[in-house]
Amino acid sequence: MSDGYVRTSTDNGIATITFHHPQSNSLPAAILLELSRAIKDAGSSKDVRVIVLRSDGDRAFCAGASFDELVAIGTEAEGLTFFNGFALVINAIRTAPCIVIGRVQGKAVGGGVGLAAAVDLCYAHESAAVRLSELAIGIGPFVVGPAVERKVGKAAFGLMSTTPAVWRTAEWARAHGLYAECFSDLDGLDAAVAGHARELAGYSPAAMADLKAILWQGTEAWDTLLPERAAVSGRLVLSDFTRKAIAAFKQKAAGK
Repeated sequence: MSDGYVRTSTDNGIATITFHHPQSNSLPAAILLELSRAIKDAGSSKDVRVIVLRSDGDRAFCAGASFDELVAIGTEAEGLTFFNGFALVINAIRTAPCIVIGRVQGKAVGGGVGLAAAVDLCYAHESAAVRLSELAIGIGPFVVGPAVERKVGKAAFGLMSTTPAVWRTAEWARAHGLYAECFSDLDGLDAAVAGHARELAGYSPAAMADLKAILWQGTEAWDTLLPERAAVSGRLVLSDFTRKAIAAFKQKAAGK
């Protein structure tokens, strides 16, 4: 992937999975697929007891779906394939037998909020505001919705979904259960992530696997639910409303 990457490093039972894309760590299909594979591989390794999910850079954590790929979708089948990439990542986190810690160093939008919600616990920088922007471009947070709702509750999820232009602060996200803790500096954030990962790596893998299963009880239907939601997004993304909205967003971003 010349325009981004997913890298995994493992040390003392901790697998650190890092993704990057030059466009604010957005998520094209290739990165989504590699992320899901990396999480599955780490979760199935006998050498891994905890996973840390992070993105590169010190600004945006994740800008969500790649606009370039959204406008290139030409059929409902292509739309399903693209949005199902988010389902694959979320379900890989859900079914990994070890705890997954998220490190969110900056703003998260759309699918990026979904990643932050899908991990078992998430630490964030105080600049890590969140926004579910999907409705503004004619779709909705359908695939990531179950993960976000599971963390923040239906009322807060509904508020985020229906106010797609509004940024919620990191403190708001912490108060609503999306973040476990927020930090004023990156060193503090990294120390908390590393410290908790080391602690978990010293515990019984069998006990953590059983705990993970309990924490995710009631989500067994996500294997079919999330792809069904992906099909909804895949249909809506073909609308004239979405095409025009994305073009307007791109034009604004380019400063034209």
